[in-house]
Amino acid sequence: MKLDVQKLKETLKYLESKQRELKKQNQNDTRSLESMIKYLKKDMMEQHDLSDHHQLIKQEIKDTETFIENVKNIIKINSLNHFLL
Repeated sequence: MKLDVQKLKETLKYLESKQRELKKQNQNDTRSLESMIKYLKKDMMEQHDLSDHHQLIKQEIKDTETFIENVKNIIKINSLNHFLL
């Protein structure tokens, strides 16, 4: 299945903004943000079949920073592939 790189980039930007927001919250009530981030990551996995593009991404989904880096790599690789085709 072809990856919709543009849509994935947009979702990633949103996820990154929520992650930054979470970091700024410090000790305030972060449960809603955390659950939103968790939902976003799960949704990205399903919508874009990310496990087809990165074998270990499911195991690394709990760590949002690692997840973001993995998605960036997926985007980079698929952008290159698209350019080369």
